Amino acid sequence: MAIYALGDQVPSIHPEAFVHPDATVIGSVTIGSESTIWASTVLRGDFGTITIGERSSIQDGTVIHAGPGFPTIVGNGCVVGHLAHLEGCTLEDDSLVGSGSIVLHHAVIGTGALVGANAVVPNRMVVPAGAMALGIPAKVREGGANLEMIRLSANEYVGNGHRYRRELRRID
Repeated sequence: MAIYALGDQVPSIHPEAFVHPDATVIGSVTIGSESTIWASTVLRGDFGTITIGERSSIQDGTVIHAGPGFPTIVGNGCVVGHLAHLEGCTLEDDSLVGSGSIVLHHAVIGTGALVGANAVVPNRMVVPAGAMALGIPAKVREGGANLEMIRLSANEYVGNGHRYRRELRRID
């Protein structure tokens, strides 16, 4: 895996986390226990901090960045789908960001909330706990998220991370 310090900014990765060998982690990045960072994902903590909580999944091709004064925070038990882009936002615990979605500066995705696939959550938007954000730009639909489905997805990725830590091997 490509893990880089940038000056004094050094990633902190819990030993029980899984970071795919083809992922890139740079600078001020913290990754919690049992979280998974999948192939082609880039976490670039050069201008601000990135924090990934415990048991969260950052799926293939996702780009996470932050800026001065607006860190990117992913809580515990979150699922971030393939090819998502998170930039200076907060995902509270047990939230889900669908594949291809963009969540921008100072946006907050509440506990148990869901951002639909390919949605764009603009700067400073708040998606309340348990709500769904859909479309471009995203519009909020109250009470549309399924917390149990989000937790099930997060647990599946924790298990898959354990499997990959045990079984992944390069064969070429």
